[in-house]
Amino acid sequence: MPTLKDIAELVGVSISTASRVVRNDTSRHINPETKAKVWEAVRQLDYTPNESARHLVNKQKAQRKPTKQIGCIIQTARLNDDHPYYSPIITSFTKKILESGYSLAFMHTSDELADDALLHRCIHEIQVDGVILVGEVGPAIVEYLQKAEELALIGICTNGTEITMVDYDRIHAAKSAVDHLIAQGHQSIGFVGGPGHTGELGSEERFQGFKFAMYDAGIPLNKDWIIDTRWEIDRSYERVMEQLKRTDIERPTAIFSASDQLAIPAMRAIIESNLSIPEDVAFISMDNIDFAQYTTPPLSSVHVPKVEIGMTAAATLLDMLKGEQPQLSKVLLPHKLIVRQSSTYQRN
Repeated sequence: MPTLKDIAELVGVSISTASRVVRNDTSRHINPETKAKVWEAVRQLDYTPNESARHLVNKQKAQRKPTKQIGCIIQTARLNDDHPYYSPIITSFTKKILESGYSLAFMHTSDELADDALLHRCIHEIQVDGVILVGEVGPAIVEYLQKAEELALIGICTNGTEITMVDYDRIHAAKSAVDHLIAQGHQSIGFVGGPGHTGELGSEERFQGFKFAMYDAGIPLNKDWIIDTRWEIDRSYERVMEQLKRTDIERPTAIFSASDQLAIPAMRAIIESNLSIPEDVAFISMDNIDFAQYTTPPLSSVHVPKVEIGMTAAATLLDMLKGEQPQLSKVLLPHKLIVRQSSTYQRN
């Protein structure tokens, strides 16, 4: 069995330093680079921090028994704090696994699991059978999980990762929304959204669907009205208001928003600028959260089957644990365009 001495020798540090890193002892400062090297050595040597845990790992490697426990890693805490899009997904996922006799062992954010000691403890000491990842949790965490033996992984909105994923076709859904605006006669359409998994707007699939629809219709993009809010609600209102006050650019006749949460503050900016929706600026967005039908006017949106996504993710993960579902599949659920008054003004 590998020991702390083996780790220390591999990294080139003292045994006490290696021990402090593994025990997450913060009484003395340790260079972050040194910490990273120690944890890489832990993974490379397959070291387990204590004797009882090492015995458990050896026993389970010989005959791995299911623990009936599932872990959950979410991008940020706000995705689970009454979030109108992600909360129904996480709730339905949890309900399904509980009904199937499993329990939710932990729920941590990607920021919390930047602490390598906590990540190591969650996976190697709690001994979950599978993990669901919700949102962009980061490549380092995904890579770590992929190295864990016999760990089933499933993702929701985890673009750029090589794991099984349940979602909907964001590109096609966004294109259907923009196609609706074009069918209403709009030739000048703005975009309000945020970046994708690379941190750049270009990697966001809803933005790609927006561009696809515009190019397909032969309509040029108006760069002045491509607004990257970084997924911040306040920034949606502020940036749209800033553009409306400019006298050197032409106002679009319609706006496509990548989410209802960004569309609602953008609509407020339009109204506060003494403009009418949809007569002056039409709106359509994505997600169809419950509040979308109660805006003034009611917001047209693409309905995403949030509850079904959570339940399907749970069912797929359970099938994977039974050996009935192949790895690296992508399950896309259907979306539906919900047309309301924010986009239905007939232009001459």
